[in-house]
Amino acid sequence: MVQRRKVIIGAAGAAAGLAAAGFAVAGRAHGAKAAPDPVAGSWHSAAVPSAEPIQLTVSPAADADDVSPAEPVVVSLAGGNLQSVKVASGGTTVGGEVQSDGTWRSTGTLAYGKTYKVTASIVDSTGAAVEKTSSFTTVKPKAVAGITFQANGMGSLKTGGTYGVGQPVIVAFSRAVKNKAAAEKAITVETTPSVPGKFFWVNNTIVHWRPSKYWAKGTTVKVSVDALGVHLGNGTYGKTNAKTHFTIGRALVAISDNNTHRTRVYVDGKMVRDMACSNGKGGYTTISDGKQIHFWTQSGPHVVLSKERRHTMSSASYGLTDPTNPNYYDPEVVEYCTRISYSGEFLHAAPWNHSLGRANISHGCVNLSNADAQWVYESFLVGDVVEVRHTPKGLPVGDGLGDWTVSYDKYGT
Repeated sequence: MVQRRKVIIGAAGAAAGLAAAGFAVAGRAHGAKAAPDPVAGSWHSAAVPSAEPIQLTVSPAADADDVSPAEPVVVSLAGGNLQSVKVASGGTTVGGEVQSDGTWRSTGTLAYGKTYKVTASIVDSTGAAVEKTSSFTTVKPKAVAGITFQANGMGSLKTGGTYGVGQPVIVAFSRAVKNKAAAEKAITVETTPSVPGKFFWVNNTIVHWRPSKYWAKGTTVKVSVDALGVHLGNGTYGKTNAKTHFTIGRALVAISDNNTHRTRVYVDGKMVRDMACSNGKGGYTTISDGKQIHFWTQSGPHVVLSKERRHTMSSASYGLTDPTNPNYYDPEVVEYCTRISYSGEFLHAAPWNHSLGRANISHGCVNLSNADAQWVYESFLVGDVVEVRHTPKGLPVGDGLGDWTVSYDKYGT
């Protein structure tokens, strides 16, 4: 029968030497086999074999606290055979398996603010069963920040989706990030073909990543955020790890020229459509809160944010509510709307505009014919690029995805 002993580890990572020893009972060692003395005709006790020293190493160390839940539990052994390892907190057990080198390594995920007990079952060199235990406690955050991936501020990124060449990687944290360097270190962007890129923090919760120029068509983008256990500052830790991936479609770039009143669409470098347009008429007016607004279509690379078959537009949407103002207009349902800024710039159908291709008379949108607007609505992807040229007002970086309005050497600085 296997003899069982239980030993408690004093410190993880420390080696504990264990020896099997007999206990004297009436001139005979317990567990020893008596042998006759060929000379004296009497009996004496034979030597009892000793167990090889057991060297057990457990990481995290015994009694460690503030352990990152991302840290694996690793158990290694010399001087015996490791039979099993159990890592548990309360009724929750963390999975794991023996590696090729004979060590046991956890495969399950630890939780925040928990005490875990590690129990290692060993058979020593004499065949005796030995049990060793250790415990550690994971860090308890003040708060945790969840992670989501955005296509833009108006919608989530669809994992496995196809996007235009202007689509940046966008990672959103549910809580403010103080330690931005730690957050950036947790984010890995892998692209095929491989390209370098930079981070740009829109605010304390949202960070973008883009390459130096528009994506090449067909690029695959994989994003992983290993935030579990990462201290993001002020006691806030990453709630969990997250990952996503998407693909860049054909390279579509539209150029809307304010001077020529033409919007030309290029796919993979070839012009595929030349459309008459009417852009913002320009000028300023003051709205009810005293703020001054303008009516130019903003210059610079815009990125398609969304598409709506019909969208209700009115001057009130940008704060102009005074009916006596000559720029005021009532709500109107507009068709085939492709949004390119948060402030309300669209490419859309404008059958009332008889100056397409001749003059700029809109309130800031790119007005198109019904047929052209429908083609844009049906052909463009979220992430496609619309470059507006030759207007006196530039697109602010935060009005939509204005990432490409900033030169790469200044991006993120």
